[in-house]
Amino acid sequence: MQFSETEMFRFLEEGVFFCSMHSYGYCYMEKHSTIHEIFTKEGLEILGWRRVPVSEAVVGHYAKITMPSIQQIFVKVTGEKTIEDVERELYVSRRLVERAAESEAWGDDLYFCSLSSRTIVYKGMLRSEVLSQFYFDLQNQLFVSPFAIYHRRYSTNTTPRWPLAQPMRFLGHNGEINTIQGNLNWMRSRETSLKSSVWHGREEELRPFGNPTASDSANLDMAAELLMRSGRSPEETLMILVPEAYKNHPTLTIKYPEVIDFYEYYKGQMEAWDGPALLLFSDGRTVGACLDRNGLRPARFWRTKDDILYVASEVGVLGIDDAKVISKGRLGPGMMISVNLETGELFENTEVKKRVALSNPYRKWLDETSRALAKARFEASLSFESDKLLKFQQAFGYSSEDIQLVIESMASQGKEPTFCMGDDAPHAVLSQKSHLLYDYFKQRFAQVTNPAIDPLREGLVMSLEVNIGKRENLLEVGPSNAAQVRLSSPVLNEGELENLREDSALNCVTLPVFFDIRKHIEGSLAKALRELCRAADEAVRAGSQLLILSDRTNELEPTRPAIPILLAVGAVHHHLIQNGLRMRVSIVADTAQCFSTHHFACLVGYGASAVCPYLALETCRQWRLSTKSVNLMKNGKIPTVTIEQAQQNFCKAVKAGLLKILSKMGISLLTSYCGAQIFEIYGLGKDVVDTAFRGSVSLINGLTLDELGRECVSFWVKAFSEDTAKRLENFGFIQFRQGGEYHGNNPEMSKLLHKAVRERNESAYAVYQQHLATRPVNVLRDLLEFRSEKQPIPLSKVEPANKIVERFCTGGMSLGAISRETHEVIAVAMNRLGGKSNSGEGGEDPIRWRHLTDVVDGYSPTLPHLKGLQNGDTATSAIKQVASGRFGVTPTFLANAKQLEIKIAQGAKPGEGGQLPGKKVSSYIAVLRNSKPGVPLISPPPHHDIYSIEDLAQLIFDLHQVNPKAKVSVKLVSEAGIGTVASGVAKANADIIQISGHDGGTGASPISSIKHAGGPWELGLTESHQALLRNGLRERVVLRVDGGFKSGVDVLIAAAMGADEYGFGSVAMIATGCIMARICHTNNCPVGVASQREELRARFPGVPNDLVNYFLYVAEEVRGILAELGYEKLDDVIGRTELLQPRKVPLMKTQHLDLSYMLSSAGLPKWSSTKIRQQEVHNNGPVLDDTILVDPKVAEAIAEEKVVKKTVKIFNVDRATCGRIAGVIAKKYGDTGFAGQLDITFVGSAGQSFGCFLTPGMNIRLVGEANDYVGKGMAGGELVIVPADTAGFVPEEATIAGNTCLYGATGGQFFARGKAGERFAVRNSLAEAVVEGTGDHCCEYMTGGCVISLGKVGRNVGAGMTGGLAYFLDEDDTFVPKVNKEIVKLQRVLAPAGQLQLKRLIRAHTEKTGSAKGNEVLLSWEKFLPQFWQLVPPSEEDTPEANYSYDQPIQELVAQST
Repeated sequence: MQFSETEMFRFLEEGVFFCSMHSYGYCYMEKHSTIHEIFTKEGLEILGWRRVPVSEAVVGHYAKITMPSIQQIFVKVTGEKTIEDVERELYVSRRLVERAAESEAWGDDLYFCSLSSRTIVYKGMLRSEVLSQFYFDLQNQLFVSPFAIYHRRYSTNTTPRWPLAQPMRFLGHNGEINTIQGNLNWMRSRETSLKSSVWHGREEELRPFGNPTASDSANLDMAAELLMRSGRSPEETLMILVPEAYKNHPTLTIKYPEVIDFYEYYKGQMEAWDGPALLLFSDGRTVGACLDRNGLRPARFWRTKDDILYVASEVGVLGIDDAKVISKGRLGPGMMISVNLETGELFENTEVKKRVALSNPYRKWLDETSRALAKARFEASLSFESDKLLKFQQAFGYSSEDIQLVIESMASQGKEPTFCMGDDAPHAVLSQKSHLLYDYFKQRFAQVTNPAIDPLREGLVMSLEVNIGKRENLLEVGPSNAAQVRLSSPVLNEGELENLREDSALNCVTLPVFFDIRKHIEGSLAKALRELCRAADEAVRAGSQLLILSDRTNELEPTRPAIPILLAVGAVHHHLIQNGLRMRVSIVADTAQCFSTHHFACLVGYGASAVCPYLALETCRQWRLSTKSVNLMKNGKIPTVTIEQAQQNFCKAVKAGLLKILSKMGISLLTSYCGAQIFEIYGLGKDVVDTAFRGSVSLINGLTLDELGRECVSFWVKAFSEDTAKRLENFGFIQFRQGGEYHGNNPEMSKLLHKAVRERNESAYAVYQQHLATRPVNVLRDLLEFRSEKQPIPLSKVEPANKIVERFCTGGMSLGAISRETHEVIAVAMNRLGGKSNSGEGGEDPIRWRHLTDVVDGYSPTLPHLKGLQNGDTATSAIKQVASGRFGVTPTFLANAKQLEIKIAQGAKPGEGGQLPGKKVSSYIAVLRNSKPGVPLISPPPHHDIYSIEDLAQLIFDLHQVNPKAKVSVKLVSEAGIGTVASGVAKANADIIQISGHDGGTGASPISSIKHAGGPWELGLTESHQALLRNGLRERVVLRVDGGFKSGVDVLIAAAMGADEYGFGSVAMIATGCIMARICHTNNCPVGVASQREELRARFPGVPNDLVNYFLYVAEEVRGILAELGYEKLDDVIGRTELLQPRKVPLMKTQHLDLSYMLSSAGLPKWSSTKIRQQEVHNNGPVLDDTILVDPKVAEAIAEEKVVKKTVKIFNVDRATCGRIAGVIAKKYGDTGFAGQLDITFVGSAGQSFGCFLTPGMNIRLVGEANDYVGKGMAGGELVIVPADTAGFVPEEATIAGNTCLYGATGGQFFARGKAGERFAVRNSLAEAVVEGTGDHCCEYMTGGCVISLGKVGRNVGAGMTGGLAYFLDEDDTFVPKVNKEIVKLQRVLAPAGQLQLKRLIRAHTEKTGSAKGNEVLLSWEKFLPQFWQLVPPSEEDTPEANYSYDQPIQELVAQST
C-alpha cells in the first residue's frame, strides 16, 4: 500500500527497506554501515532507524520462512533547492546503495520499498485482508494521507518473494509485460545515451536501469521512476511507456490530433511496454490510473459529493452509498485519469493527454525531420535464370515443399497456408535431415497469466510500423529525436531497400555475411561472426545509422557459405548492446534465407527492424511466370494474379502472419516485439546462445557453433554437387513421403495398428511395438530408457489393465472437425473402458447422454449411423470442453458433464483460436453450435474471460458453481515457465491440469503454428510437477499429459515424470480408422473420419471395440514394463525420475544434448496418485446460491415448477450468483423444459459472473451494479439491472455493468439501465439485449440474437459478427467510423419487421428498467427512428427484419413483435 507522507513526515525523508531475516545480525552491521557511509557522502543526515512493528501471527507458512526484517530510516536532506531536487538526491542515494550491494554477499537480502519525502510503501507477501493487521502503523489514527494505492494480486509470472509484492515505488501494476526481455535489452542499450542536465553528469551512477532477476512490474517501475525523476510528469511517463492505440482513432483524429503527434514522436524513441495492464501511479503530488491499449483489465471509478475519487478493479469494494455518488465511469482501452493532490483538480482521459501533448511542438518536429519510406514497385521481371535460382534455393535450404506449400500458396492466396494434424516430425536437433537455424526456435505464447490478443477481429490495436535510424537521448526532447525513417511494415521489396540505402542521413553500410571454409570448418563460423561484429562496431562509430546485413551475391562460392542470417542479426544485435552502440543504428536483413512468417518473426525478434526477402520474392516471380501457373490460372484452378500481385500477396501473407505471431504472445506492436526474443530454443548449445541469442531459454543445450557451421555447409554444397537433382529436394518436413523426414504417424504405423486392433491380434500389436521401438529418434523421450534396482515380479502381481485404462483419456477433438461417427465411436469406447473421451469445442447432442437399450446386432435406432454397439453403451463425452468460442456451451451441457475442461491453449496452435471452415458447418453442426449452416466459425484467442489468472479462477468458480460434481481441468501447452503458470492454476482451484505437447493434432491450423509453437511435453510436465511440489500444491491437482502418445512406453515415461493421467489424440483416431491422409481441413477425408460430407462419412470403418482393443493392449504393455521394473502399480512409479536414464543412441548432429533437466527430481507428493485422483471435487465454499436453494419456497418452485418471488442482499464477494440455481434446473429439466418461474431481486453490488448460465423461467433483477461477465452463457430467462432509486448520478451516463457481458449467451433477455463495458455480447448467439452504451468491440463474434444500444459505444463494433442483428442510436453522427465493416453492412432501419423488433425491445427495456432514455425514444419515435443504424451480417440480409423488400403480411409482423 502506498501513501502520501505529507501529513506524517512533513520535514523528513523516510525510507522503508527489507533486510533478510535469516542474516539480520550481519545485515544490521554490514548493510547499515554501507547505507550510512553512502548517505553521509551524499550529504544526507541520518536522524535515526526504526524497526517497523509488525504482527508475525498473520503471516503464512511460506512467507514466514523468508520474512525479512522491515526497517525505516529517517534522513534530512539539506542543500537542495526544490522538492524535486530532494527526490532526485534520494533516488541517487538509493541507487548507489543498490549498486554497492551488488558486489556484496548480502546484496540479494536488501530491498528498498521506498525512499522518498512524498510517499511511503507498506507491502508484503501477505493475504490482502491482513495487511493492516501485519503493519501496526496502518492501525494508527495519526496516520493520515490524501491518497492511498492498494494492490493485491496473484504472483504467477514470478515465484513469490517479499520484494516483488505490490505496489512498487511508483506503480501498482495489475497485468503482465509480455515484451519484458526486449524492454530490458533496449533499456540496457540506451544506458550510454540517457543524459539529462538534472543529473549533473551523474547518470553513470544510476545504471543499470533494469534488473533481469526482478519482475516485469518492478522493471516497468524502474523505467517509470527514471523518466519521472528526470523531469517528466507521471502522466507523460505513462503515455510514453504504455501508449494507447491511437492509429485510426476517430476521436483523437478529429478532436485531439496533438495527442497523435505525441505518440508518433515517441514511437521511434521508446518501444511500448506491451501487455495487459491496469496501472495505478503516484509521485505524491499526482495520483492516477491508466489502462493498456487493449483494455484487458477492468477499471471502474466513482466520484462522490464530498469530492473523493475511487478507482478499483471491481465495484462493491468499498461500501459507498449510491446517493453520495455523483458520477460513475470506467477506464476503457488506453484511457487515463489523474488527480492533482495539491490543487484537488480531477483530469479525465482527453484532458490529461491534451495537456501533456501540448507541452512541446511535436507536429512541427515531426514535419521537420521525420520522413516516410518511399514506396517502390515490385520487380516485374526475373532477376535470375532458372538454373541460377535453383542453385540459390538449394544453397539457402529451400525444399520443394517450402516452395509449393508455403511460398506459392502465399503468392496465390495472400494468406498463410492451412494444414492439419500436428507436428509429428522430429525436433530439428534430433532429425537426420539438415534444418534451417529457424527450426531450432519455438514461438512463445500467452497462457493464463496474460492473454493472447485477436489480430483478426481486434487488429485496430496492432501495428507493424517501425522506424529506422538513430534513437536519440530519451531524457531530452527536441526535433532531432524525430529524425527517423518511418516504415509501414518490416517487409521490404528490393526497391524499398534501395530507397533506404540512398537516404543520405542514414549513412547506410552494407555488411556481407559469409564465412570462409577453405582451410577447415572448425572455428570458421565463430571467426566470421567476430569479424562481422567488429565491422558493425566500426561502422556505427563512424556514424552509420543503418546496417544492412546481406547474404546477396552475384555468384555463389563453394568455400564461402552464408552465415545463417538469424545468427548474424542476433550476433550483431547483442554485440552492439554490449558495447553501448545499439541505439545509434538500425539493422536490416537483406537475405535469401527468409520465406515463412516464422523466419520473419525470428529475425525481428532478435533485432532486425526490417527484412528484404529477395530470394522469396524472386521465387514468387518465377512461379507467376511459369507455364504451369499460367495454365492453372487460365483454367480457373487458381486465382489469376499479375507478377506484382503475386509478390504483394506474399508480403500481405507475411504481414498477417506476423500480426498473428505477435498476438499469440499478447503483443500489439512490432516495435515492442523487435528484440524481445519471444522464443524458446531447442537444440542449440551455450556458445551459440551466448553469441547471438543471449537471454533466451535453451534447456537441453545442443549444437555448437562448429556443428551449426557443418549444418549450414550441408545445404550450401548441394548447389555445387554433381549428384544434386535438377529440381529441389522434398525434405518431407510437412507431409510424409517415402525417403523424406520421419513422421511418427506414418502409413506403416497405421497399417500395423489397424491390423492389431481390428483382428485383436497380440502378435500384430507386438510388431507395432517393435516398429515404435526401432524407429529413428523422434521425440525427447526416445533418448530415455528405463532402469530399476528392483527385481522383476510376476505379471500377475501387477494391477489389472482395467485399473490402468481408467487413467486414459482421448484428446479434445471437436464434432465438426471430425465426423459424428468418429466422435461418437471414440466416446462409446472410452465409456466402455471407464476412461474419458473429450467433447472438444462444439457442444454435444443430448441424445448421446442416453444409455442404449435398443441395440440389435450391433445397431441402435437411437444412433443408427454407428455399428458395433452394445446395450448399456452411451456416447456421451465424460469431459466436456469449454473453449473460447463457447460453441454448444449451455447450462444443460455443463450440468451433464463428469469433468469440464477449460481450453486455454492447443498443442498444434497455442495462443490462437480455432477455425471450422464453412463447408464443415452442416445443419447438424450449426444446431449444436447455435450458428448458421455454411458460415465459417472462428473461435477467438482465449482472452475474453480467461485473460488473467484471476479471470481464469473466476471461470473455474463459474463451472464449479453450475456443476459442483464435475471436476474442472485446465488445458495448457508446454513452454518454459509453465511451472509457475501451473502453480497459479492450482491456486485458482482447478482439479486437473493438462500439459499438452507441441505435437498435438488439429483439424485446421496455419502451417507455421503447427511447426513452430509450443514445446515438448517432457519438459513442460517436468517443470509443472516440480513447481507444484515446491509450492505445496501437487496434492491439489491431477496432472494429465498428452501429445504424440502411442504406446505403454510413453505412458510409463510420463508417469515417471509425474503425470497421473495420459491423453491419446491422433492415435485414437488412427485406431478407429484414420489413415493419416492429412487433408482434414479440406472436408475430403477419404474414410469419413474428418468430414461432414454424408457420402464420405458412410465410408467410416470404425467400431468401438477397435479403440477398446488398442487401449487394452497399451495397458497390458504398461503392466509388462511395471513387472520388469519390479513395481505392482502405476502409483508406485509416478514422479520417480530415477527410473529413467539416458539411452545410448548416436545422434547425427550433436552429442551435446543435456537431458539432466528431465531427469531431475523435486521429491514425491505426500499422497499417492490414486488418492489425488479420487479426492472430492474442489468446491466454492459457502455461496449465496446455496442459501437461496435451501429456501423451502424456492426448492418447491423448482421441484414442482411453481412461481416464487424473493429479494436478496448481494455483495461483490457473491460471485457467479444464480449459476448453481441454473445448474439444478438444467440438470432436472434441460435448457427449455422448466415451466416454473423464479422471480429473484438482488440488491447491492454483484460479484463477477452475475446471472451466469440462466435458464428459461429465471427472472433475475439487480438493483445496484454489477462487475464483469454478467449473463455469461445465459440460455434463457430475463436479467435486468437498474441503479438504486436514490442514486445521485444520471443512470444513462453511468457504467452499471462490467466487461464481456453476455459472453456465449444462447438465449434469454438482458436489460440494463446504464452502460456496459468492453466486448459486450461477444459470441452471443441467441440472447436479446438493450443497454445504454458500451465500450469497444460490441457484438464481436456474434452469431445470433439481437442487441440494441441507446447510448454511445466504443470502436470496432460488429467485428466477426456472422449472425444476429444489432441496432445503435447515433444522435451525433459519430457511430459509422466505429464499425468494423469487414463482415457486417450498415443500414438504416427501413424494414417494417426491423422497426417492430427495435420498438418492441425498447418498450420492454423501458417497462422493466424505467429508462428515461428509452421513454424519450418511444415518445419521439418518429424523431429517433432515423437516427438508428442497423448492423446486418450476410446471413441475415434476407430476413424480414433486415430486408425492406421481404414479402410478409404486416399482420404476421405485428404478431411476431408481440
